[in-house]
Amino acid sequence: MRARSHRSFALAALIRAAILRTQFPRVAIIFFPRRATLRVCSFAALAMAFCVATACVAVACIGVAAAQDMRNPKIASVPVDWSEAVAQLDSGTEPSPRSIERLNQAADTLFAKIAASPVPVLLPFNGAQLLRDAAAGLPYAAATYLIDVRPPAFFQAGPGGYDAVFSIYARELPGSDLLYSDRIDVHISGSALLYELDEPTGIVHWPVNGGLGADFPGIKRVYLESSARYIFTRYGVPYVVSIECHDGGMRFHKISCRDADRVAIRFLRSLQVAGGTPHLQTGPAQPGVITADTIDRPQAQSPTFTYHSPGDLLPGSGMRGHSGRADYTVYSKIRFPLAEAPAFANSQSFNHWGDCDQTGRVSLGALGKTALYRCRVNEQLLVADESVNYAYPWRDNFCEHRYFFVGDCPSGLGHQGQDIRPSSCAQRIEGANRCEPYQHDVVAARDGIVLRAPGEIALYIVTNTTNERVRFRYLHMYPKYLDQDQILSGRVVHEGEVIGKVGNYQRRERATTYHLHFDMQVPTKYGWVFVNPYMSLVGAYERTIQGRGRELLLDGTPMVTGAALSGAILPGAALPGSALPASALPASVLPGSTLPRASLPSSALPSPTLPAPGAAFNVIPAIPAPAANPIEIEIELGSLNRFTSDTAGYARQRSND
Repeated sequence: MRARSHRSFALAALIRAAILRTQFPRVAIIFFPRRATLRVCSFAALAMAFCVATACVAVACIGVAAAQDMRNPKIASVPVDWSEAVAQLDSGTEPSPRSIERLNQAADTLFAKIAASPVPVLLPFNGAQLLRDAAAGLPYAAATYLIDVRPPAFFQAGPGGYDAVFSIYARELPGSDLLYSDRIDVHISGSALLYELDEPTGIVHWPVNGGLGADFPGIKRVYLESSARYIFTRYGVPYVVSIECHDGGMRFHKISCRDADRVAIRFLRSLQVAGGTPHLQTGPAQPGVITADTIDRPQAQSPTFTYHSPGDLLPGSGMRGHSGRADYTVYSKIRFPLAEAPAFANSQSFNHWGDCDQTGRVSLGALGKTALYRCRVNEQLLVADESVNYAYPWRDNFCEHRYFFVGDCPSGLGHQGQDIRPSSCAQRIEGANRCEPYQHDVVAARDGIVLRAPGEIALYIVTNTTNERVRFRYLHMYPKYLDQDQILSGRVVHEGEVIGKVGNYQRRERATTYHLHFDMQVPTKYGWVFVNPYMSLVGAYERTIQGRGRELLLDGTPMVTGAALSGAILPGAALPGSALPASALPASVLPGSTLPRASLPSSALPSPTLPAPGAAFNVIPAIPAPAANPIEIEIELGSLNRFTSDTAGYARQRSND
């Protein structure tokens, strides 16, 4: 049984009651010592009351805006000229149609399943010399043909192309005078398919150094999403070499972009064909369109699940006055990354207990012993209690205020992914207002291979199929547990497999709220770029709960869709929300539009013992289908069972180190 803060539930109940009372004056919400009764009318009556209160007719009340349809991604195949690649391999030896086959066999000990790539695999590996030595009958070991690098930390080849990551130390490079002492990860990828996106916002084009233009005609050097990238085409295939760096010196444990450039030039000059298989090319002779059917929505309507449109951020929470981008693309038909439902996608920075992401807080007093505040960038009233966030509707926060480079956001800066809270919040100490970590399982969104070094907070799962190539990133799980479970580079995982537990790790434990950060990257002609995972998550969640969600208009009312139920629609504001609007507080606390430092009297909270917020969530939104007569929903607060996660019994003990 989970310990929950009585005060947290009371606060959540007051918030929801205030929202309902503000939007629907005719809805009575009555609290009794051991019982709370919510008397509501039918869906039709609620809609009529809403229309009367806003002086509109029923049709106008429902609205005429229609939700946009989810979209499949646009993916193009790449034609490959293998004849040139094979000719280079045969240079200095007798031409042989089996040269690439022999090379694949020899290189497979270093680069597992390298033959699965339909494009020539370029690596710092002297494959031509290996073939010459083999033809001369000389003994050989594949690792000795690597050029200035160790065996790769990560390698994956498949129908979509290949990816490799080499970990390099400057002190191990012959003749290097670089002073950077930490690990330098050099990524290289060759793509058989490309996701067609607009040019990313904030991309910086730099001149090419080192005289590379002669060896790589048309090569480009850019800075995008915190990485220096060299982009070139060979054999008709787009290749990208990238190194994460900081432009302006060695900061944040990142190599400077100037030094990264020197490493990249050396790496590029060492690239040779290491393998691949010509007949595996699945694309047409000319560039063509790849069919990726990523949309699979249930027909039945969920009675509770609601979500704001993609790009509709919390007011004021965007970067530089921008909101998000309305991207309805479902980039992958993923398995929802949390093992159980319900789950709640909303901001961990601009919702309750959030830090406002360095934009500053304005204190508004206290609600009992709980601090009341708002972020300086908006009027959203917040409380210092993260357990209040466990409610619908969902909200996109891909382009929310963060100082991360995101080319798919209007300002070029943003969050890079989506915050997701699990089904419930367990508190270690009653009234702590903090959720205990490691209570809920995290699962693999797709079949793929893990990309993660020991001790790293970031966990990638990379998938590579004939019509899909995506990198999924998970954050805030405890790195020590991931290491113990061998969630490290090269491990194969399958969709739905448990890979960890939701945490609150950010350089240390309990440094953020209890949530999972989830994001997605896809290969483009600019290399791997972040794309908004929001609609992919909506689709996955709908399949998990077997019910289609309702997309909300800006005013909180549902959009009209072809799958909408007939009759009136219950406005979204009647459902429990994660936001505390100014109207939720009495007029005496908020006179006019001012936001004084004020406290709600403790008498405003019900005195009896109350169950967890999750219990109220399970009851309040589950309003039955429209009926002819008013419906009375009675909540027996003394007898409701608390939420218990199926995985709680297997939760790890909190580590002291």
